[in-house]
Amino acid sequence: MKNRERYIVQLNRMHSGKGFIAALDQSGGSTPKALSQYGVQESSFSNDEEMYTLVHEMRTRIIKSPAFDNKYILGAILFENTMDRKIDEQWTADYLWEKKNIVPFLKVDKGLADLSNGVQLMKPISNLDELLTRAVERNVFGTKMRSVIKEANVDGIREVVKQQFEVGLQIFEKGLIPIIEPEVDIYSADKEKSEEILKQELLKQLNLLDKNVKVMLKLSIPTVNDFYSELMSDPHVVRVVALSGGYAQGEANQKLSQNHGLIASFSRALSEGLFVNQSDAEFNTKLEKTIKEIYEASTT
Repeated sequence: MKNRERYIVQLNRMHSGKGFIAALDQSGGSTPKALSQYGVQESSFSNDEEMYTLVHEMRTRIIKSPAFDNKYILGAILFENTMDRKIDEQWTADYLWEKKNIVPFLKVDKGLADLSNGVQLMKPISNLDELLTRAVERNVFGTKMRSVIKEANVDGIREVVKQQFEVGLQIFEKGLIPIIEPEVDIYSADKEKSEEILKQELLKQLNLLDKNVKVMLKLSIPTVNDFYSELMSDPHVVRVVALSGGYAQGEANQKLSQNHGLIASFSRALSEGLFVNQSDAEFNTKLEKTIKEIYEASTT
C-alpha cells in the first residue's frame, strides 16, 4: 500500500475505529520495573542491551499473542528501542500493521524535567528531528510524549500545553500524528481544578492551529464524567484517549466506562497479571481477558 493510502486508512481507523491503544512504551528507568512485574528480576541482566533484549521478548510475546487482536486494539505505542528491533524478520511497526492491522506509534519524549510551577515539563528532545525521520522510514503513524501536572497552577499548566503543542507541530510537519499527553497526576489534591485549567488551555491551543493540523490527546480519566467531550468534537482532534495513570486495571476500566467516547491507552493496566513463567495458554488467556475488559470499557 502506498504511504499516502496507508496513512488515510490508519487515520480513519484511529478516528472512528472501535477499540483502544495498547501502550508498550515503558523505557529507560521504567524498564526494570516493567520487567520485574513480568517476573524478570534485575539479576537476569547485566547491561542495557541484555535488559532491552528481555523487554523486547516480553513485548514480542504480547504482540504475537492471538489475544492481541485488531478487533479490540486499534494501535500500539512503541519505545524507540522496540521500533529499532524486529519481530519474525520484520521491523516491529511493519509487523504490527502488516500482520496485525494495528497502527504503530512511537514514544518520542526523553522523560520529565524537575518539578517547577506545580508541573513537570518534558526534558529537551535533543535528537527529535533525526528520530522522526527514522520513524517515518520505519512506517510509524504517530508519536506520543508525556508531561505531568501535579498542581492546579495556571502558569505551569499553560507552559505544559504550550510546550506540547510546539513539539506536536514539529511532529505533524514531519508527516506524523502527535499524541499530546499532559497527564494530571491522579493523586493530585486539586485534580479537578487542574483539569478545568487544562481543558481551557487545550482549547486555546487547538484554536490556534491551522485548519489541516491533526492531533490526538492522551489525558488522565477526568474527575467529572464526560468532561472532555468538548475536546472530542474539535475538528483538529483525531481521538481523545485515556491513560491508566496508576489506577489498577479494574478501577481504570470502571472509571473509563463512565466517560463516553473516551478510549483507553493503558500500559501498566494492560500487562497486569502477565508473567514470564506462564505457559502460552495461561499467558494468552490472561491477556485476552484483560484486552476484552479494556475494550468493553473503551466502547461504552
